[in-house]
Amino acid sequence: MPPHGRMAPMEKGKISFASLFKVFSFGKTYLPLVIISVVFSAVQAVVFIIAPRQIGDVTNAVAAGIMSTNGVEMESLLGSIYFMIALYSSGFVAMYVSNIAATEATHRLSRKLRTAINDKINVLPLSYFDTTTVGDILSRVTNDVDTISQTLGSALSTLINSLVMFVGVTIMMFVVNYILAFVTIGSSIIGFVGVSIILRISQGYFKKRQANLGDMNGNIEEIYSNQKIVKAFGAEEYAREEFLKINSELRHNNRKSQFFSGMMQPLMGFAGNLSYALIFLVGVALAINSEGTAFFGTIISFTLYARLFSQPLSSFAQSMSSLQMASAASDRVFALLGQNELEDESGKSLEVKDIEGAVDFDHVTFSYDESRIIIKDFSASIKPGMKVAIVGPTGAGKTTMVNLLMRFYEVGGGDIRIDGVSIREYRREQIHDMFDMILQDTWLFSGTVRENLCFNRTGVTDEELQTVCKAVGLDYFIGALPNGYDTVLDDSSSLSEGQKQQLTIARAMIKGSKMLILDEATSSVDTRTEVKIQEAMDMLMKGRTSFVIAHRLSTIRNADLILVMRDGDIVEQGNHNELIAKNGFYAELYNSQFDPVS
Repeated sequence: MPPHGRMAPMEKGKISFASLFKVFSFGKTYLPLVIISVVFSAVQAVVFIIAPRQIGDVTNAVAAGIMSTNGVEMESLLGSIYFMIALYSSGFVAMYVSNIAATEATHRLSRKLRTAINDKINVLPLSYFDTTTVGDILSRVTNDVDTISQTLGSALSTLINSLVMFVGVTIMMFVVNYILAFVTIGSSIIGFVGVSIILRISQGYFKKRQANLGDMNGNIEEIYSNQKIVKAFGAEEYAREEFLKINSELRHNNRKSQFFSGMMQPLMGFAGNLSYALIFLVGVALAINSEGTAFFGTIISFTLYARLFSQPLSSFAQSMSSLQMASAASDRVFALLGQNELEDESGKSLEVKDIEGAVDFDHVTFSYDESRIIIKDFSASIKPGMKVAIVGPTGAGKTTMVNLLMRFYEVGGGDIRIDGVSIREYRREQIHDMFDMILQDTWLFSGTVRENLCFNRTGVTDEELQTVCKAVGLDYFIGALPNGYDTVLDDSSSLSEGQKQQLTIARAMIKGSKMLILDEATSSVDTRTEVKIQEAMDMLMKGRTSFVIAHRLSTIRNADLILVMRDGDIVEQGNHNELIAKNGFYAELYNSQFDPVS
């Protein structure tokens, strides 16, 4: 396997809002909800645009009535007030409907994104997981999708509302008084220019922050899940320094992004307050020149319009800050969704018949990258029912051969055939179903013993479970559990590594495929348990083609064929006695187990 990196290389470049268009395109099925949100958001904006004009008219009417001998016409005044109440009530209802529709659309979108990521993970090649930490993948599924959902829900309706408000207020201001309109717009331009500068500065920090979150999750997943190793090697200080380094960088980028985005609203607030002062200054001068009381209502209308004019700009600035986070998160999510998938094999119609288990490696070559060839020229012929051991020093290519056989990776050159048929002719799931596979790393999920043993299998009887568990020496252990096969295994279950390995071995036996792969399958069990498991294996491997990778060469002495690998080549092959008699590389490896110096 290639070495694991902390995370996949982060996509370079500044934030591109093109990724947000990908989000909208991805969620186009929810367009009706988006349209509802947009329409009602526009209705709300129109209501708030009309209202200040009404307030100005009412103010002028009251002022004129006070100055006249007839007084204020209360019936007309009450009608105007009732109309304003109706306006603001309809605006509230429109805002409520807009927010509900936007929230529903974004929640459905986040569900669709997570489902798409989950489906994508199932069709990604193994190489992606070899170069990307689990924590970084989880960060994209959780943090990044949550960021998209939380920000787009509010930002979308806010942007539409701000746009309609901005255009409508601008038109209304020029309709009421073009001089005060120019004063209001001129003072607001100061804030708009400042916001544009801040946006350019803060873009990079938002993207770095999302990448730091992926690093942080990767570090936590690695360190927290391997606390025993950290403590055993006394590496607590090292782990702490690594965490502090990532956390410090995250804090720096988060502080910078929040600082610059936090400057937007105060800047727009300053521009708004400046416009109020200028409106009163110019407005009073115009009122004096007009020598009429009707202009006071116009001044009041413009103070409201100034707030409404700066409000969409301020909301726009806040929405752009949110969209930056959503854009950075979208880049990461769609980078995952855009990864190259495994080849679509739905068109392959070759059916799997009764597999005999003959396997031929025909001049197989393979490399993870062009700079280093792992498998150079591998050829071997295995007959049905043979027990084949693959041995060699670390890095010789033993596990790689198994990965190629299972089609976790594709061969670079040559071919692998099962019963004379190239594995390329089969679908991957057909190849996987031909094999039982037991790895060195155990994997048990939260569930009952029965569910763990019968993983992805149906119709397994209790008698079959008991037979298999007795064969691997689990019958006494399971019998001592409080609920037997129905005992739930979780984080609180005190299982030894040996017991976990026995459970995974039993799981593979229950699957009952024609061929078997054991990659250091007994490395975590004690000698006595290993002997018992080996006896059970020998019994169950009869009539099944078996591939055994083992560093303890004493466990494969009874193999029908031993393939000795070194630097990607088979340097020797034969059974144990034949290879010992040759006194070559295998004999050297075998005897080194008993050499006290080595």
